[in-house]
Amino acid sequence: MPNYRISIDLADLYEELSEYSLREHNGPFSLCILEADNPDEACSIVMNRLMLSIVRQQDTVETRILCRKIRRYLRIDKVQCL
Repeated sequence: MPNYRISIDLADLYEELSEYSLREHNGPFSLCILEADNPDEACSIVMNRLMLSIVRQQDTVETRILCRKIRRYLRIDKVQCL
């Protein structure tokens, strides 16, 4: 399986995400490198990891609403195959 470098833009949600301790996504722009079968799967994995790390910290209704916002406002700027 190839490795992918994914540039993520979370500028629209940065203020709401600042109350959570997210190691990889500590700023409005972040970079993830992971292994996946295709670029679509790589983007899906990144989004699911972000939402899962938020839900693990606080499993509340507000957190679930934030996860829906992440699905809507998360932008993938660039996907590169390494």
